Amino acid sequence: MEKKIGNNVSSGAEKVERVEGYTAETVNGTAKAPAVKKTTKKTTSTKKTASPKKSGTTKGSGKRTALSKAEKKEKAAAEKRLEKAKKKEAQKEEKKADKIALKQKKIEKKAEIKQKKLDKKAMVAEKKAERKQKKLDKRAAIKEKRIERKAERAARKELLRNETKAERQKRIEREKKERIALRRQKAAAREKARENKMASRRAAHERRASDRKHRREQKTARKENRRGFGGWLAAVISLGVATLVLGTVVTAGAFRLNDMAGIGETGARTTLYELVSVSEDMDNNLSKLRISSGVDEQRKLLTNILVDSALIESALERLPVDAATSTDISSFVNETNNFASSMLARLSEGKTLTSAQKERIMNLYTVNQKVCGELNELATHMTQSDVMDFITGNEGTMSESFGSIGGGIHEQAEEIVDAPFAKEGNIGENRLSDLPEITEAEAESKAREYFSAYHVGEVTFTGETTASDVTCYNFILKDENGMEIFAEITKNGGKLAFFDCYENCTEKNFALDTCDKLAKEFLSGLGIENVEAVWLSDAGMVANITYVAKEGGARIYPEVIRVRVCESKGRVVGIDARGYLLNNEKHSGKAGLSEAEAKELLSGELNVTACNLAVIPVGGRRVLCYEFACNAGEEQYLVYLDADTGAEVEIFRVKNSATGSYLE
Repeated sequence: MEKKIGNNVSSGAEKVERVEGYTAETVNGTAKAPAVKKTTKKTTSTKKTASPKKSGTTKGSGKRTALSKAEKKEKAAAEKRLEKAKKKEAQKEEKKADKIALKQKKIEKKAEIKQKKLDKKAMVAEKKAERKQKKLDKRAAIKEKRIERKAERAARKELLRNETKAERQKRIEREKKERIALRRQKAAAREKARENKMASRRAAHERRASDRKHRREQKTARKENRRGFGGWLAAVISLGVATLVLGTVVTAGAFRLNDMAGIGETGARTTLYELVSVSEDMDNNLSKLRISSGVDEQRKLLTNILVDSALIESALERLPVDAATSTDISSFVNETNNFASSMLARLSEGKTLTSAQKERIMNLYTVNQKVCGELNELATHMTQSDVMDFITGNEGTMSESFGSIGGGIHEQAEEIVDAPFAKEGNIGENRLSDLPEITEAEAESKAREYFSAYHVGEVTFTGETTASDVTCYNFILKDENGMEIFAEITKNGGKLAFFDCYENCTEKNFALDTCDKLAKEFLSGLGIENVEAVWLSDAGMVANITYVAKEGGARIYPEVIRVRVCESKGRVVGIDARGYLLNNEKHSGKAGLSEAEAKELLSGELNVTACNLAVIPVGGRRVLCYEFACNAGEEQYLVYLDADTGAEVEIFRVKNSATGSYLE
């Protein structure tokens, strides 16, 4: 039988709608009962209709109450179902979003892995290309080195084919000395390694002995707490044993004394050989540095000189020289070390070495060459008795030789001579830039012409260099005796800007006045006239003379030339004319004050001994001044007053030394 459902019964959805509508009306303030369809019965009289029975009214109210509860219950159930449906839908959306995020993460990770593979592949390819390029560069370097060695062998063959008997003898002697020095260096290195090993063994032995002594002291301290007859007896026995041991040690020491003396002699000889080897290495580096023009090569040579100076100081500390000699040699070594450090710092700043610094390198080279020669002579001729006297502190040949070396270094250290404004460099315009450029061949021809009196044979071009606003061709010239002359010929005009050579000047055969005349003759051959010597000094049998141009009665200090003359042979061995070539120009201008008026402006404590008009460099410009040479008690001064205003422009203090004067 089918279940009949009344037309007035709605579905659950319709009930939910009615409940929601009821709720909305309640919220709006109109509490209405849900619309219920009423069923009416036909009545026969108007009275029944107007006045229904009381019992009928109560029954209808109860039905409405029951219906309201059912609707509330249905409404709550519908809300639960709705919340559940929403929650389920939200979970679905969340899962869907997680799936999408996970999928996106996988895609990103996959792309990252792919990118890493591509980067790795690119890096591998790059490294492979680098390795390939390195191999090519290495092969090219090897090939180039082979070509250089081949060229060197060919040049050596050509040199050997054309060398004279005297040159061959000198070469053989030089190569022999080099081999001997190399063997000495290797022997010194082996001896040093052996000494280090022995020192380590001695240190370990001393540590073990110290530990044993400490344990014995602890054991003795414990026994003292229970000292008795047994302890006294043990002490007597120990004393007897110690006496026997002492006698044995004294006897054995007598046998080994000669061995210890031999070890001391070997150590002194080894240290001296090491000192000779390192000084020869420094001599080689300084010799190269004085003619080097490349920054990289100069930096390498200065670094080597730093290492050499440290090794010399270390070797000197192991020799029993007296305090005065050690101080003299150490001062030279420290001076060389400090100079090399400062020049390295200068090169690191992108600067170049000045002419004054190159001259200082030459002075260090001269001193070290003398030291190296005396050390080599000492190492070659010292006897066993000389070494034993030296290591035992007695006077002897070695002590005298080291004293002579120290004294020679001290004399060379006083070579501080200079003229006023001699290091100012270019002032104003570069006068060389107006001259036409010449070729390398023309420069070589000029070099041969300038040194025609030096009997030059071989001339070698070594490159170009630019320093102090001067670009020069560099040449090494050799005279008939094999002496090398390093010369710089300006690219503009073909002027001799600088040259230097080493002469063994050991005797004073020419006075300063004669050296002045010889220097002026040399300058005249270069076309340089009208110069005046403003500074003369002796340094190691070499006359150092500074000239300035003289025009209209005034000394032109920016146009400076420095000349070195060997007092043994009476020959010019060095010149620096770059200041003169750069600043050579006509002087114009007159003094606003007279000499007497300017003199009145000086301090009353000064006694004037000489006065000259002088053009001096001040802040990159030329200033006409009065130059007053003055005394104040025993002190000497040079005072420069502006020739127009009388203002003090510059004051120098003149200091005297054993080899000349210098300025402070």
